[in-house]
Amino acid sequence: MAISLPEGTDALGMAELVRAGEVTPLELLEGAIDRVEEANPAVNAVIGTMYDQARAVAAAPLPDGPFTGVPFLLKDGGGVGYAGVPMTSASRYLADYIPAEDGPLTRRYTAAGLVPFGKTNLPEFGLQPTTEPELFGPTRNPWDTALSAGGSSGGAAAAVATRMVPMANASDSGGSIRIPAANCGVFGMKPTRLRISSARRHTGVSFRMAVLSEHAVTLSVRDCAALLDATAGPRPGDPFIAPRPERPYLEETRRDPGQLRIAFSTTSPLGIPLHPDCIAAVEDAARVCESLGHIVEEKTPDIDGGALAGPFTVVSSGGLAWDIARLERITGKKATADLFEPATWAMIEAGRASTTTVTAYMDALAELQKLVDGLAEFQEPYDVWLTPTAGSIPPPLGHFAPDPSDPMKGMRAAGVYLPFTTLINVTGQPAMSVPLYWNADGIPVGTHFVGPYGDEGLLYRLAAQLEAARPWAHRIPPTAARTAA
Repeated sequence: MAISLPEGTDALGMAELVRAGEVTPLELLEGAIDRVEEANPAVNAVIGTMYDQARAVAAAPLPDGPFTGVPFLLKDGGGVGYAGVPMTSASRYLADYIPAEDGPLTRRYTAAGLVPFGKTNLPEFGLQPTTEPELFGPTRNPWDTALSAGGSSGGAAAAVATRMVPMANASDSGGSIRIPAANCGVFGMKPTRLRISSARRHTGVSFRMAVLSEHAVTLSVRDCAALLDATAGPRPGDPFIAPRPERPYLEETRRDPGQLRIAFSTTSPLGIPLHPDCIAAVEDAARVCESLGHIVEEKTPDIDGGALAGPFTVVSSGGLAWDIARLERITGKKATADLFEPATWAMIEAGRASTTTVTAYMDALAELQKLVDGLAEFQEPYDVWLTPTAGSIPPPLGHFAPDPSDPMKGMRAAGVYLPFTTLINVTGQPAMSVPLYWNADGIPVGTHFVGPYGDEGLLYRLAAQLEAARPWAHRIPPTAARTAA
């Protein structure tokens, strides 16, 4: 039987109730299942369920962790395979793929006491900043179902925004945690590169090491911090290791950030106009930061953001082509055009062409490093760089659709939509989208804070301060589940 919880109870709050004996893990799970069944038809965030497996887990003794008994959702791709449950990456090519064992990050989640009970939607192979796969259909924005929820972790963000769960797994290789968090009005932190050891460290190595971060979207800052405490760290054999944190991240959320030097930008490094609401959101966030005692200055880096698209495409398409070749060996299934969406197939073909010359691939990495160097020089006098999360407010569903005669049209539109987030995947810095602003139409517009390499602690201190000054948990979209959470 499900149980009613106080409104706004976050994941740590749920775990506290379990430890106090006020609620059982099975009751928490049934409540989460009820909320999914109520809210999911409106947004299509959850595309696969494993209720019976989860009930068996919740009824059995659970590990004693920070989130013991808390229900949780996994993204249907990346490093979070769940033994015996399909993991499709939203692709027809992998529609019948079932992992034989849990992924390494899944094992860290379950060791923390979490109870996975479903899979969330994503674009095919996580390649778009919107979640509209042909296999599962679109995830709709919880605030306006005609709009995009963002991508690639759009299902996760929509699930958290509609209160199905207080937090959900997500991953980010160009903005895929931060863009959905911004579009759906929740909190999203992309950690430092390899803060969490990647399950895909042996796949598309240069691409994955350049851009991929795995973590979550959450309602509360403290949940995000505690989850990173539970899942961060290397594995034996990792080729790179993120700098060791000074103290637990949850502890950071209780510390004063001090007076920070914050640079904010209202112009795009691509030289294209930003949506007025995105500018308004950044200016509003800058005023909030100034009111909290921080030193705030408008400043834009002198870098050629347009130089990112070419080399990033070479490296990302090469990584995708490498991944598909590896999946062919694992599954014994040949990759053919009819098993992929047109844009994905065009990217695979581009990657196959680019990886025929090692020189072209290495040249692309060198060009990306120039951008890293330029941004590092800009940020050196500052603690934090504040920007819009995206270049525009959430676009209508279909905005990134390919043209039959031009399958890469949507991908190019995605590049324009992501003038800030993709760059920070290349630099490897931690960054967060914070839901501080809603426009006149009631649509959330995220603000993007970029911290020093390896210093998520600074961002968590600032995030907790912003959450206290401008709370957001009371903002509930019209599609949210009305059963108590």
